[in-house]
Amino acid sequence: MSAFRQSKKVSIIVEGNIGAGKSTFLKLLSSALDIQPVFEPHDKWQNIGGENLLENFYQDTQRWAYSFQTYAFVSRVIEQENFLEKSKNNNLVLERSVYSDRYCFAKNAFEMGVMTELEWELYKKWFEWLVTGYTIKPTGFIYLQTDPEVCYKRLIKRARSEEKTVGLDYLKKLHSKHEDWLVNKVNIADYLKDLPVLVLNCNKEFENDFVEQSRHFSEISKFFGIDSKIKLTPKVNSTSVSL
Repeated sequence: MSAFRQSKKVSIIVEGNIGAGKSTFLKLLSSALDIQPVFEPHDKWQNIGGENLLENFYQDTQRWAYSFQTYAFVSRVIEQENFLEKSKNNNLVLERSVYSDRYCFAKNAFEMGVMTELEWELYKKWFEWLVTGYTIKPTGFIYLQTDPEVCYKRLIKRARSEEKTVGLDYLKKLHSKHEDWLVNKVNIADYLKDLPVLVLNCNKEFENDFVEQSRHFSEISKFFGIDSKIKLTPKVNSTSVSL
């Protein structure tokens, strides 16, 4: 892949395991920095002609792995395209990307044996064509690095119906895939290897901790050169104040 669509907009992607806190992090980030958040299109996965494809995937992974993984990256590209056209903000920050679809979830499905070798080859061909022709090259990644055990506790706490079959072993496999891709940069496309990755340790709960939020957001602001909406210096004795 060498050809990418050109855009004047900055495209930064928040990545992380299931339960790392990406949605919450992105909501808080949009209050602190001058960005346009682009969330995962869960609603599109949960209602396709009345069918919940996400739920189908978790309940019968072998039957629905290829269908879900393919539709996931297609719907993600469509969502990004919509924001590229409509958003007046030049700083887009996306919740996950086609790259985590490819290097983490789909690859893991193939290695687990729930996606056949033929399906994996078809997936990669669709992926290469769509990503090359219909996406812009990312500016960089923000990796919410979180231990699988922490993710599992958060997953249980939020209790989403579709995720009730997700186990710790599955999260450990996905964690390993994220590390290989974003930290070690092994077996990935050459054009991704030079992209900057800001790694943030998110084992500590940040949703109601202003100091932790401020620390993360200050790093992002400096790393990517994004203007702040608020003063990001933590206040004294304000560890439970939300943005």
